[in-house]
Amino acid sequence: MLVQLAIRDLVLIERAVLEPGPGLTVLTGETGAGKSILLDGLGLALGDRADATLVRAGTAQASVAASFMLAPGHPAHALLADNDVEPAEPLVVRRVVRADGGSRAYVNDTPVSAGLLRQLGSLLVEVHGQHDERGLLAPRGHLDLLDSFAGTDRSRVAAAWARLQDACQVRDSARARLELDRAEREFLAHALDELRRLDPKPGEEAELADRRRRMQEGARLAEALDALDRQISGPEGALALLRQAARRLERLGDADPALAGAVSSVDRMLVEGDSLESALAAARRRWLISPADLEAAEARLFDLRAAARKHRVTPEELPGLVSTLARRLDSIEAGEATLARLDSEVAAASAAFAEATAELAIARAAAAEQLDRAVNAELPALRLDSARFRTRLTPAEPGATGTERAEFEVETNPGSGFGALTRIASGGELSRFVLALKVALARAGTAGTLVFDEIDRGVGGATASAIGSRLARVAETAQVLVVTHSPQVAAAGRGHFRIHKADGRTGVAALDQAARVEEIARMLSGTEITAEARMQAERLLAHAAARP
Repeated sequence: MLVQLAIRDLVLIERAVLEPGPGLTVLTGETGAGKSILLDGLGLALGDRADATLVRAGTAQASVAASFMLAPGHPAHALLADNDVEPAEPLVVRRVVRADGGSRAYVNDTPVSAGLLRQLGSLLVEVHGQHDERGLLAPRGHLDLLDSFAGTDRSRVAAAWARLQDACQVRDSARARLELDRAEREFLAHALDELRRLDPKPGEEAELADRRRRMQEGARLAEALDALDRQISGPEGALALLRQAARRLERLGDADPALAGAVSSVDRMLVEGDSLESALAAARRRWLISPADLEAAEARLFDLRAAARKHRVTPEELPGLVSTLARRLDSIEAGEATLARLDSEVAAASAAFAEATAELAIARAAAAEQLDRAVNAELPALRLDSARFRTRLTPAEPGATGTERAEFEVETNPGSGFGALTRIASGGELSRFVLALKVALARAGTAGTLVFDEIDRGVGGATASAIGSRLARVAETAQVLVVTHSPQVAAAGRGHFRIHKADGRTGVAALDQAARVEEIARMLSGTEITAEARMQAERLLAHAAARP
């Protein structure tokens, strides 16, 4: 609900504050007083195009601030949260227009784009006037309004659509995978055969690499032992020379008994040498490496590593790759059956969606007929006797809301043909159509504040009274502001503001009961207010107050 509209330096307004209450608030004043400026100011705050001509002459800028009190679940809260605007109570939207044409927009003192301001404004206020194409006049919202009027639950259709979308996605993904697998079948079969013949084992590559390293180390050690054996036991080795020395020493010992000790020492050395030969022989046997075994280990290791490079995996992943390729080949074999099953699931989901949308379409058709009757019943009293209203349902792309779209259409004269509200009706006639819709739709609207600009243009008497009573009915469930020249409509208001001009400047004044009598009497009689006009004004106010 709009709780305050503050305007400064806008066209003819130096400073004005409007504080409408709940229910129906009427704005009256003489022609040219500036009533439209107030609506221009509200539109500016709600995102209308900014123009330097709106700035009051001689001032640097114009500013408009509109404050709203919102219910906890109002959709504006979610919109602001999505755009990182801090919540505040009340919600304040503000627009500043400079004399050079530049403008700035704020929501709760947070700078925002004009686009966001327009989006927010459409949730806060519906303005219905001669050139308005928002609110009830926007075809994109007609289906939602129809469903709200019917009390239709679209959750079944939305759930069926979601299931159908999921089933189609799973089926399409499976089909794409199957087509890819078919193209790779020959490669998969060859690769799987090759890997199965290779038969890689878990941990085999690491084991072979360690075995190869040990065999290479053993070969180097064996080569060193062979060289040492040649130095010690070879024909020219140390032990051969020592044995030669022992034989010579024995011959010398026969001639010189004093050398007997030396002979014993050499004999002991030969015994130790024999032990050394035995130790070296045992070590050599321990490190006996078969070149064929080393070659076989290296060949196996290189085969594993080559296969891993070919398939762009690590050697440790080769056993798992065998299983993966086998499953892919199996999936090709089972793919047709799987695809057939998924096709069946899509068909079942499509049938469920069709059933849900068919039921929804029946409910919508019945609701459309009911809405048409309700709106058409309101038209004669609003001086639209020859007009007819209809809700046209046409096929639309399937989606979460069903398979049809709705559009409200009118025919202003018999045989002229139906068309969109904005193309067929104009001026006050358009506003009266909107009023009839609002009366019929009751609580189906979204915005909490409705503005009607000169809805009573060109009518009077009983028609004006009918307009006033219907505005009051709409105001039972929403805040309504109406700019009016009709005393009957003015009398129906719960709140009343007079727009006046003095010294070339426009002002706004809230009227009490006595002032309302004077203002309505002026509207009845013109510049000279008569006693009869005052009495008639009092009767209009009393009649409006007595209306249920």
